[in-house]
Amino acid sequence: MSDSERRSPTALITGGRRGIGRSVCVEMAARGFDIVFTDIVHDEDAEETCAMVEARGQKVLFVQSSLSEVESHEGVVLEAIRFTGGIECLVNNAGVGSPSRGDLLDVSPQAFDSVLGVNLRGTFFMSQAVAKHMAATQSDHPRSIITVSSVSADMASPERAEYCLSKSALPMMTRLFALRLASAGIAVFEVRPGIIRTPMTEGVAQKYEARFKEGLVPSGRWGESVEVGRAVAALAEGTFQFSTGSILNVDGGLSIPAF
Repeated sequence: MSDSERRSPTALITGGRRGIGRSVCVEMAARGFDIVFTDIVHDEDAEETCAMVEARGQKVLFVQSSLSEVESHEGVVLEAIRFTGGIECLVNNAGVGSPSRGDLLDVSPQAFDSVLGVNLRGTFFMSQAVAKHMAATQSDHPRSIITVSSVSADMASPERAEYCLSKSALPMMTRLFALRLASAGIAVFEVRPGIIRTPMTEGVAQKYEARFKEGLVPSGRWGESVEVGRAVAALAEGTFQFSTGSILNVDGGLSIPAF
């Protein structure tokens, strides 16, 4: 196959229209990936992400889809394959926060099911759908599944219990897929952002600003979504394939135990 016939690697990114997801799309495009990204609405934010990818010289496709609708996953995967010919990287980025923060004793079954339905169930079955494709095909490029979780995978916040529970299962999911896919040369990673400046954190920005001054984060500042995007893109390039199953913290030292 000549260089002109060789296609770029493709990344499928869930929840890519803004925030961390957009930064992942843009950073991966900057490193030569064509991008297929999903989100629940097709709006100006989605179009802006498309334009930012195209400005970096890569192909891009937006697919409107809700991660919670597991029955739609196969269709999303097939659309991505039709668009570029394959999938070299899945980035599980889509997620939702707790509908409201409050007493652990007041968490409703509806809130619990809603959050875990996206953050855990949806993420697991999207990973399964892509893993089946990867395991049945070959590629000239390194392949990986990267899940963007949270420091809440390990740090407890009783006022948003359902969110913490949904994230705490993702390290085990990462290890399980890493073991299953290692023999196929597919690396599996978890990236744990800390307190990142995104649309999701806008509502609690003042609270965090005050806590930064109290020393909550050793680095003393917000994390930026581009910093998470760079971490994901570095893993996707294949440099760390032998580190499959690993966790990368992007949190300014927040999760380091201090006594």
